[in-house]
Amino acid sequence: MIQANNPALKSWVEVPSGSDFPIQNIPFGVFKTGNLTPRVGTRIGDFVLDLKTLYVLGYLENLPFELEDFDTDSLNPMMKKGKQATRDLRNRISKLLATDHKDLSGNEHHVGQVLIEAEAVEMLMPVQVGDYTDFYSSRDHATNVGTMFRDPNNALLPNWLWIPVGYHGRSSSIIVSGESIHRPKGQIRPNPEEDPIYAPCRLLDFELEMAFVTFDGKPLGDSITTAEAEDYIFGMCLFNDWSARDIQTWEYVPLGPFLAKNFASSISPWIVTMDALEPFKLEGPVQDPKVLSYLEYEGKHHYDINLEVAITPENGEETVICNSNYKHMYWNMVQQLAHHTVNGCNINCGDMMASGTISGPEPNSYGSMLELSWRGTKPLQMKDGSERKFIQDHDTVTMRGTCMNGDVKIGFGEVATKVLPAK
Repeated sequence: MIQANNPALKSWVEVPSGSDFPIQNIPFGVFKTGNLTPRVGTRIGDFVLDLKTLYVLGYLENLPFELEDFDTDSLNPMMKKGKQATRDLRNRISKLLATDHKDLSGNEHHVGQVLIEAEAVEMLMPVQVGDYTDFYSSRDHATNVGTMFRDPNNALLPNWLWIPVGYHGRSSSIIVSGESIHRPKGQIRPNPEEDPIYAPCRLLDFELEMAFVTFDGKPLGDSITTAEAEDYIFGMCLFNDWSARDIQTWEYVPLGPFLAKNFASSISPWIVTMDALEPFKLEGPVQDPKVLSYLEYEGKHHYDINLEVAITPENGEETVICNSNYKHMYWNMVQQLAHHTVNGCNINCGDMMASGTISGPEPNSYGSMLELSWRGTKPLQMKDGSERKFIQDHDTVTMRGTCMNGDVKIGFGEVATKVLPAK
């Protein structure tokens, strides 16, 4: 067992019942305050632990880190140290926060310097994302979309059951939770019998996804196997891959989405490590036809992560519209990374790879408005009496994710984004 995952651990920092951030989590993020410059931190209950100050005070000695790894505006320098180093760091933090360890808790002056109320900090983009890849790995989602737009009897394209389909997205427009977006503009074709027009998107959608962040990979020309893949993955976050459905419908032939996707994707600010998620591994689905040799894997590499999506109208009450689970994915992360690199593609520290829309088998588990409203034919009822076929201006879309195993709950916090009118 990884030391920090011990379910019996308790923290001397009070953690409210049901918190996403017990001592068994210890995620990593970047924050600032009115008085503190951007720096690396972790979360325990309702507090943020300042790792820069913790380092300065001498609590992270004999670990392979420098002050510059924490006195920075991204997790990349810390991640550059690799899997074992970040595991040892998480274990050290766990020890410092545990009730039976008094080095930090016994020094009230130091505690006051390193613990900051979460409400007092501003969370920043946790990672400097170099390259971003979006996969298309939920069988239920791919089947729903294929049923809507093609032949229901042949909903999946011939390659789908053979390869983890993906495309390269736009990293510069990935934003952190709390940052609003403007409705995108582009070419749409409302009437298929007429020429396209230039207008704001009319069919704005979210996509419920999760993303993983990588350590440095292998050099150009080398591949990462499924057996090695988890050594190259640091952790995960929630990912809202905003989608302009009407722009995409017109532009995607023959090269796929472009303006429909590159205007924004939103992520949660805390990166939950793969180590913390270890207790929530599951067997994956039977993959038929049998995958090619480089996509074969051993062990459990799917994860039991409960997911929900809610819409909050301006000045209105939140309505939960989707309850899904990451375990519904057909292709897992080790297969995605192995496929990504099988041709020798090099992976860099801070690369982000999104799962693709996560839809389950039941209608309330569909991970997009396109599916939930079935192309707008089944509007969703909001608590304020209004209806939604797609996302309207001034709506806030919020995604949350949690894992439960016995008495231990690990959470991702949330990613919340408000949609403003087109500029």
